[in-house]
Amino acid sequence: MSENDNKEIIVNDKASGNEKKNGAKKIIWIILLIIFIAVFLWCGWKIYNKFFVTSENPNEDNKFRSEVSSNTEPEVELVDNPVDFDALHKINPDIFAWIYIPGVEEAYGTAIDYPILQSPADKPEDFYLTHDWEGNPLFDGSVYIQKMNYKDFSDPNTVIYGHDLYNKSMFTPLRKYRNADFFNRNNTIYIYTPGHILTYEIYSAFVYDNRHILNSFDFYNTTDYAEFLAQTLSPSSMVRQVKPGAQVTTDNKIITLSTCTNNKSERYLVVGVLVNDQLTK
Repeated sequence: MSENDNKEIIVNDKASGNEKKNGAKKIIWIILLIIFIAVFLWCGWKIYNKFFVTSENPNEDNKFRSEVSSNTEPEVELVDNPVDFDALHKINPDIFAWIYIPGVEEAYGTAIDYPILQSPADKPEDFYLTHDWEGNPLFDGSVYIQKMNYKDFSDPNTVIYGHDLYNKSMFTPLRKYRNADFFNRNNTIYIYTPGHILTYEIYSAFVYDNRHILNSFDFYNTTDYAEFLAQTLSPSSMVRQVKPGAQVTTDNKIITLSTCTNNKSERYLVVGVLVNDQLTK
């Protein structure tokens, strides 16, 4: 065999080796491609079944929705509402809430524990100033709000009215908040509504002039609201109690309990800021 023949055999062997290597690489790539396509199709099938195909087992679908709900909106614990509004509405549908101030009865002898009413369109604005909670004429009147306020207490300031009377009923016990010791120890107001228990913390109590508060301030105007809050946090009256360090801003919602005094040009105000809103059963 000549030298040229040997060279030709070596070249052919190298070419054959390269072909084998290239063939092996192609097989490996084909296998990897098949694996990739299989994985892709499997993932696509799982996603399709999870999000687009309704399960034959309704419990599984409910379970999924429950999991999504629990991840986005934590379950709210409902508490019992001590007021039977269904029974009250059968007596008078104008009753929409109930006010209770703990500690007052023990200190004054009478409680602030009353339904709150609002006159409907076919009754005068201050109908419940001279009528009881059943709608009967009564000098003592009732605890009520005016039509300028929403009944769900969503306004920045909800003004609640009640008489100061010789028989100690209605808002007469608010007199106790003139005493610093009582003011500091009894600072909670509960408002019950259908579906809610609203808790307010009393931070101010003072003698004010007799202006109509809701007509004098636009509480949906930040400047007006801030002006009124400043007056509650630093009253000009000498008859005043303010919680030390109280911080109430226009981001808060408040209630203002308003009652008369012996002076017709004055009103006595007790102001609380909303600190808790519990949903009820």
